[in-house]
Amino acid sequence: QVRLVESGGGLVQPGGSLRLSCAASSSGYVMGWYRQAPGKQRELVAMITSGGIITYADSVKGRFTISRDNAKNTVHLQMNSLKSDDTAVYYCNAYDEVFRQGSWGQGTQVTVSS
Repeated sequence: QVRLVESGGGLVQPGGSLRLSCAASSSGYVMGWYRQAPGKQRELVAMITSGGIITYADSVKGRFTISRDNAKNTVHLQMNSLKSDDTAVYYCNAYDEVFRQGSWGQGTQVTVSS
């Protein structure tokens, strides 16, 4: 099972930026970022395939950018123009399309507040 280690969360003011990173122990997965706010279901933020096909949630389009470095088995989420609604625990996910299984990181807290 792939191991995922996230980093980069923290506290930021509205309008600010943060960059999340996720390091995977192996390669070949669809990588994604999800988030879960208190009292809400976990939701997709963005995902990227090994070939670079990207999907964003409508709520983050134009503000967030997902990227991956296949040589380093890492995926990043650049978050700009952050809003209070972006406050959540952000989870990295690696999805194996062959075995149809997903693995989760431990989560990193992002808090947008003045």
